[in-house]
Amino acid sequence: MQWIMMVLVFIGGIAVAIQSSVNGKLGQKIGVFEGAFTSFLVGTVTLFLVMLFFGRGNLGYIFEVPKWQLIGGVLGAFFVSTMVLSVPRIGVGAAIFTLISAQLIMSSLIDHFGWLGMKQIPLDGQRLLGMGLMIVAIFLYTKN
Repeated sequence: MQWIMMVLVFIGGIAVAIQSSVNGKLGQKIGVFEGAFTSFLVGTVTLFLVMLFFGRGNLGYIFEVPKWQLIGGVLGAFFVSTMVLSVPRIGVGAAIFTLISAQLIMSSLIDHFGWLGMKQIPLDGQRLLGMGLMIVAIFLYTKN
């Protein structure tokens, strides 16, 4: 089962690269925030249909969750808008490379401190070195 999840995550990574390219071009044509809005609108309709036919949860519980758990949509809007704005200017590779590095660094901090109710997984010297090397790699990758 774990390998299936890893394959899905891998495919999700491919989708993010394609999405960033598509949204970047869309944003150039219709505007940054208009492009991000359109992307979210199409995604919302798609998820609504998937939820309608395959959903097994209960949206009624949305009023019972802690309010901080609803910030994902705001963060998603920020992410998509940022990618729509940056990809045409710095390229897909530089944007995704920086994105992945930031995700790994932040997720390592979330794991280390157990933030947001996650399992605590301590940082060690090897992981800290890896994060430092990612920052160096961003500069090497994006240097003109």
